[in-house]
Amino acid sequence: MTAVAMVCMGNICRSPMAEAVLRDRLDVVGLGGEITVESSGTGGWHVGDRADPRALAALVRRGLELDHRARQFGSADFARLRLVIALDGDNHRHLQRIAPTADDAASVRLLMDFDPTAEPGTPVPDPYYGGPEDFEHALDLIERACDGMVLQLVQGTLELRV
Repeated sequence: MTAVAMVCMGNICRSPMAEAVLRDRLDVVGLGGEITVESSGTGGWHVGDRADPRALAALVRRGLELDHRARQFGSADFARLRLVIALDGDNHRHLQRIAPTADDAASVRLLMDFDPTAEPGTPVPDPYYGGPEDFEHALDLIERACDGMVLQLVQGTLELRV
């Protein structure tokens, strides 16, 4: 089974939403049984917490559900993951710094780089200090990028490291 991780700062807003969206999109194209999706945060502030209620509400409005408990990403996680997706540049840099090997560091990608309409390096803004509209905006971006990622997987243009 191939594992992909979505990673943001606290693992209660963006990365859980990305986990739910990618899992849904993979199921739709028949890859859900081959690729598992998880999420985590670079920080440990919310470990064990459920996803932010505003994130869960935004998912429900789009017909998605997620049973989630926050966890912190550690360098040992690289050993079992084939692709690590950062939701913004700060988390991307952190993940590359803690990667045990150059191959591990190369497995870290920015989510929005999978959206062909986005500028390279575009972050998914953290909606934590905003309102429902900020969660909807983040989810819009996440959906576009996950659709692009799944298209690349289906087309065979995205290689998952071995």
